[in-house]
Amino acid sequence: MGRFDHSLYVEMTMHFKCNLRCEHCMILDTMRRLQPEPMERFNDLLAQNRLTGRYKGLILTGAEVTLRNDLADMARAARAAGFEHVRIQTHGMKLADLAYCRELVGAGIDEFFISVTAADAPTHDAITKVPGSFDKTIRGLENLDAFDNVVSFTNTVITQRSYRQLPAVVRRLSHLRRLVQMDFWNYWPMSEQDDKDLVANHLDVVPFLRQALADARAMGRTVEVKNFPECLLGEDAEALLNDQPKLLIDPDFWPEFMRNGFEQCVHRHTCGSSKCLGLNTAYIARYGWQAESLKPLPMTEQRRALVRSRALPVIG
Repeated sequence: MGRFDHSLYVEMTMHFKCNLRCEHCMILDTMRRLQPEPMERFNDLLAQNRLTGRYKGLILTGAEVTLRNDLADMARAARAAGFEHVRIQTHGMKLADLAYCRELVGAGIDEFFISVTAADAPTHDAITKVPGSFDKTIRGLENLDAFDNVVSFTNTVITQRSYRQLPAVVRRLSHLRRLVQMDFWNYWPMSEQDDKDLVANHLDVVPFLRQALADARAMGRTVEVKNFPECLLGEDAEALLNDQPKLLIDPDFWPEFMRNGFEQCVHRHTCGSSKCLGLNTAYIARYGWQAESLKPLPMTEQRRALVRSRALPVIG
């Protein structure tokens, strides 16, 4: 199927409540004060896209968007406005109810992006803080296999708790017919420090991540990696894709997000990568610059011009 083009999707944050307490959640500490996008903005987006056809797909997300009782109505409205695809981003527990799956699919939701934190119930449930959450998520993914007109994606966040299980996650989900893509997003704290002890050393992660990528590809699945040094991925560097759909979210989210301090690297001024986010502040505070392990990629003329235009400083 190839990789989905993020530029053709727009993402709206429509709910800021969740019935899980995932330890790696980016908005866990800000969820109470962030506000979902108002329905007026949702309706404006639909009206604009009906006229322009700018976006092919709409992504409805949260915290946990399946807690909205009007989710199916929103999907129907989006399809009526000309969106070819409607995707939800979810932990998937409510999809364990086959009748609910049928309702969402009938309303026009044809893409399901589902978080799977680990390969087994004890680890997954310890991360989400909710016993039984793993079994419900897996059942939800299995329920989606009953529908030929949908596709599913999974995302596994790479943390100290999960990275050793990455190949096992791929194996655990190998039976799913509708699973077309697996994402692996390297964790970053919304802070300058790793206060939760979740940031994993990239050097420790590499063998597990690359094995997971190889196994998923062998099953015919597309893979995407987020927020991992490109130079450490070797021949799997093509899997790195930090692009994201346009995100409509409460503006108060961005000051917290920017505390991450992405794009720091001792080789930043000599590296030819145009898609690597380097290291973040919390990672450097914990593991240092790892200058000998990170290797600058060959510099292209385009990258050299960008470095000159932005006057990128030597860091470290």
